Amino acid sequence: MTAKLEGDARATALATLTGWTQVADRDAINKVFKFKDFSQAFAFMTRVALKAEVMDHHPEWFNVYNKVDVTLTTHDADGLSQKDIDLATAMEDYAG
Repeated sequence: MTAKLEGDARATALATLTGWTQVADRDAINKVFKFKDFSQAFAFMTRVALKAEVMDHHPEWFNVYNKVDVTLTTHDADGLSQKDIDLATAMEDYAG
């Protein structure tokens, strides 16, 4: 089972991310990525999907044209974990 991030470890991990917000009604983080067009958004999602599969950690996401709305949480930890921070960091790298 994955450990939930709490206290100073949580604050430190969240401070490494840019543009992510905490979801008000659950222990999760969210970010909307905006791209030039659908092709770039879909390419981003494909790269993330491959990374997520290797990590065995899958995002909740929604895509409309050039926007990808992502929510990350770790269900087996019942909240935010290092897996979410790692996937969020990869997403930021892939988005450029």
